[in-house]
Amino acid sequence: MNFTISSPANAVIGRYNLILQVTSGNKIFSRFLGQFVLLFNPWCPGDDVYMANENERQEYVLNENGIIFVGNAKYIEARGWYYGQFQDHLLNICLTMLDLSLYYRQDPAIDVSRRGDPKYVGRVISSMINGNDNDNGVLLGKWQGSFHSHENPSRWDGSVVILQKWRQDNYKPVQYGQCWVFAGVMCTVLRCLGIPTRLISNFNSAHDVDRNLSIDKYYDSSGKSLNIGKDSTWDYHVWNESWFIRSDLGTSYNGWQVLDATPQEQSK
Repeated sequence: MNFTISSPANAVIGRYNLILQVTSGNKIFSRFLGQFVLLFNPWCPGDDVYMANENERQEYVLNENGIIFVGNAKYIEARGWYYGQFQDHLLNICLTMLDLSLYYRQDPAIDVSRRGDPKYVGRVISSMINGNDNDNGVLLGKWQGSFHSHENPSRWDGSVVILQKWRQDNYKPVQYGQCWVFAGVMCTVLRCLGIPTRLISNFNSAHDVDRNLSIDKYYDSSGKSLNIGKDSTWDYHVWNESWFIRSDLGTSYNGWQVLDATPQEQSK
């Protein structure tokens, strides 16, 4: 006898146990058949992450290599990056990441029930890529001082080594990361889970601390700069965009959604 099992397009992602149960009269026979993993499916028209164009699926889901643009507006440098989302043990690391999050620890039942929503999973992963929320995150950010006792962020060229080191060190944050490293690792994790993802680089990137939508600079009456504002402009910044629909906002917002794992402020 052959059985075909189909999961709903909005099913919760993660590990499943498959059990066969046969009822005959008052007797119940159960047998454990095995485990399987369910992921988001960009090939399935009913899935929130459905991407109709096959070339785009090849690029934003299946491609294990990419380029990250860094530097400054006058000298843009192209860095190669190995995402390696299909390498051995990467899927288990990515699924464990969900279970280590503060969201899961605060309420496991609610957290797991929301894992069919790419919006929610994207927020959890963006929090877990950095360890600045004291949540066993993957990377610790550092932008000043010496890197001699740990890895200089500029030396990373792929996600696999970082994620493997995170697991080997019992899920303690790897030192150190900066924006392009956070973005590269998050792209790996989201593609591994089936969410189409890409990297975005922006040069002369405004960092608006007081949220008034402007970069404020202060000068005295003689024209001397006053160091009293916290706004700044970075040479560049790198973040991610993931592809999924926005049923909460309406169809005009479907498509590429911004996610940023660089720890500028605490999640939530």
